[in-house]
Amino acid sequence: MIRLRLLARPGCHLCEAMREKVDALLEADAHEWEVVNVDADDEVARRWSDEIPVLFVNDRLFAAGSLPALSVRERLLRAAAEAAEGEEAP
Repeated sequence: MIRLRLLARPGCHLCEAMREKVDALLEADAHEWEVVNVDADDEVARRWSDEIPVLFVNDRLFAAGSLPALSVRERLLRAAAEAAEGEEAP
């Protein structure tokens, strides 16, 4: 199972577009979302407010602002596999 965490704001069209694109890219792979309102926590807002949307794959930062242009699906799957091998972010 690929765990995706999206730091977003309600009504953020860039955030919604990122989620839709990732859903389409991973439609054949089991994945689950946690969407976090960046403004709900002062520390999260301080760190990430200017960067949204921010995507973590299995607890590792994958993208901030936009998805990487090259081979997004392959990079998502590779990031998920690496994190599953125990290389989680601090």
